Amino acid sequence: MPLSVDVRDLRKSLGGRPVLRGVSLGAEQGRTTVLMGGSGSGKTVLLKHIVGLLTPDSGVLRVAGFDLSTGEPQAIASARGKIGYLFQGAALLNSLTVLDNVALPMRERAVADDEARREAEDRLEKVGLRDAAAKFPAELSGGMRKRVGLARAIMGRPEIILYDEPTSGLDPPTAAEIGDLIRRLQDTLGVTSLVVAHDLLLTQRIADRIAVLHEGRVRWDGTPDEMDKADDPVVRQFREASLRHAVAP
Repeated sequence: MPLSVDVRDLRKSLGGRPVLRGVSLGAEQGRTTVLMGGSGSGKTVLLKHIVGLLTPDSGVLRVAGFDLSTGEPQAIASARGKIGYLFQGAALLNSLTVLDNVALPMRERAVADDEARREAEDRLEKVGLRDAAAKFPAELSGGMRKRVGLARAIMGRPEIILYDEPTSGLDPPTAAEIGDLIRRLQDTLGVTSLVVAHDLLLTQRIADRIAVLHEGRVRWDGTPDEMDKADDPVVRQFREASLRHAVAP
């Protein structure tokens, strides 16, 4: 299956400290890949490379068919046009209504206001929030804000959606709803999803493939079923800690 994201031996140091120490990873087109790992393992730094916010020190990085390894501005701009990004805190503007938050990316590209509004209403429909269009972010629950952020992420019909801890701060039922929505959007839109997560229950719900980062490298990758049987000590320890966190009161 073709790769939407192809990372090979990617290396990056920040402030003189190696963060990515030779990451190799492939995200298959139309599938969901979940990145897991402890704090400081390099997950978010890898996402920032994929969206073009950071340039690697060395290695190969191809996103949506564009080579981002050299940091060439035109390649980064072309790749970004095919990417939607759901930030950890949704990153909504409190001064704008839900509809205006979702329409913002198209309006920034000087798309006609009527067209931007129609597209935003369609995306809100896809995440089940059409009736919340006139509300402001402060009037929404945490789960609703995440869904608004996701509606904005799919404006422009991206080929790839990046999720940074999409269920952080949510209660288990709401987290499960977000997981179901991620899976449904993958199925209905045919997008490639790359998800940074620490929630093992969410991961098992949405992942086609899981990659565990440890000390700046991919320590293990496989399917959710394979992870249940993995005998790698780091993976086993991470899995057990994630499950304890999931059931903690």
